[in-house]
Amino acid sequence: MHISSNPAAAATTAPTQPEVPRRLAIFGAGGLGREVLVLLRQLNAVAPTWELAGFYDDQLPATDLIHGLRYLGTATDLNATPEPLAVAVAVGSSATRAAVVARLTSPQLHFPSLIHPGVSAESFQHLQIGAGCIITQGCILTTDIRLGRHVLLNLGCTVGHDAVLDDFCSLMPHANVGGGAHLETGVYLGTNATVLQQVRIGARTVLGAGAVAIRNLSADCTAVGVPARVVDK
Repeated sequence: MHISSNPAAAATTAPTQPEVPRRLAIFGAGGLGREVLVLLRQLNAVAPTWELAGFYDDQLPATDLIHGLRYLGTATDLNATPEPLAVAVAVGSSATRAAVVARLTSPQLHFPSLIHPGVSAESFQHLQIGAGCIITQGCILTTDIRLGRHVLLNLGCTVGHDAVLDDFCSLMPHANVGGGAHLETGVYLGTNATVLQQVRIGARTVLGAGAVAIRNLSADCTAVGVPARVVDK
C-alpha cells in the first residue's frame, strides 16, 4: 500500500480527477527551503496542485523576497494562520526538524508528503510514506519500504526492499540504505553514506559523509569511516 498525502502523486494514477490548488507554505528559508521550492514548482509543472503562500522561519532571512515568495514570519505567526494551510518543513537537521514540527501545533496546519514527479512511487511497490516526507529528485525506492513522518530523502538517495526509516530520519545526497535495514527515529546519514542490508542504526545517530555501516550502531552516537566506527557518544 502506498500512503501519500501528495495529490500530485495521485494525479499520475488518476489523471481524470481535477486537482484543486491548495495553499502551501515552506518553513525554512535557507538553502533547503529554496530546493523545496524548486520541488514544488516541478510538481506544479506536472499537475497544478499547490498555491505557494511564502516562507516562514524563526531566523530572519537576508531578504524578505526569496525567488518570488515572501517571508511571512515565524513559527508563532504560522500557528496563528486562520485558515487551513499545508506546510513543508524544509530543515535538514533531524533534531531541528523534529523540534520545529513539535512547535507547529495549530490544527489548521497539515503536512503533505512531497514526492518528486520523477520518483516512482506506484501502488505495486507497496510503499508506506508518512505525513510530511520530502523525497527529492533522483531517489529510488524499490518495494515494501516504510517511511515514518517527516523523513527527508535528499537528491539521489536509494532505499532497498523491506527497509524501515522511522520518523525524522534525514538522508543527505546519494546516501544508500540496503534491504531490510532499519533506521530508528532521527537518524542522519551524511552525503554518500551507506547502511548495508539488515543493519540497524539507533535513534538520533549520525553516520558521517561517505561512511559505511556494516554492523549495527547504537543510539545517540556519531560514526565515520569505512567501515564506520563510533567517534563520539
